[in-house]
Amino acid sequence: MHDLPTDRVNPRKASAPLVVGTISATRLRIWYRVLAAAAVGCALYVGPLFVLGVGAVLLLGRAYSVPPLRLKTRPGWDVAVNAFVVGVLAPAAGWSVTRAPWQFPWQIGLIGLLFAAALYVPTTVTDLAADTEAGDTTFAVRFGRRVAYRLGVGLWAGALVLCLWCAWRDVVVPRSTLVPQLVTVPVLLAAYAMLTRRPSIPRLAVVSVLFAVPTVGFAMAYIGA
Repeated sequence: MHDLPTDRVNPRKASAPLVVGTISATRLRIWYRVLAAAAVGCALYVGPLFVLGVGAVLLLGRAYSVPPLRLKTRPGWDVAVNAFVVGVLAPAAGWSVTRAPWQFPWQIGLIGLLFAAALYVPTTVTDLAADTEAGDTTFAVRFGRRVAYRLGVGLWAGALVLCLWCAWRDVVVPRSTLVPQLVTVPVLLAAYAMLTRRPSIPRLAVVSVLFAVPTVGFAMAYIGA
């Protein structure tokens, strides 16, 4: 709803329901309230700490999208909020279902934070022209394509190196994954670098699939498969 001015000048969003008028802002507000209440209601079945986590995500979502904060238009914050929610809060929430949240391994949170930030930075480039025209100062608008590209590659490489370090130290994942990672890490790094040089939604979808490779391998190693 609050992206409407940007969406109106973004060719990729030309068919968005709110842009073409198939739904109204009033209906969107109703949907938001119903879905937020449903999320909190479902969280009650897990426990009070999970409710707090869901509440934190909802508050961060409002801070990201809704004025006056609208962190989506504050360079750095636009990347940090998404990376924290997806890379740290989400796995920590899953952990808290069966274990104490304060026992959550910091390595998992840091790896998730780096990967999620690397996935989000290129998305600010895909809408660079529309955001610039609409006056939304995103990370790419402030710092440009080149800086966004270099930062994304650096974050992705940092996450992969941290995965190798965990395997080498036999922390969180067993050392038996070290050799397979030594084979896959250069491939994943090269693929990310190529796909995000000129990012598009289809290319970022492929990057997301690539992200599943270390994620699935990490999960299987963690449970001893």
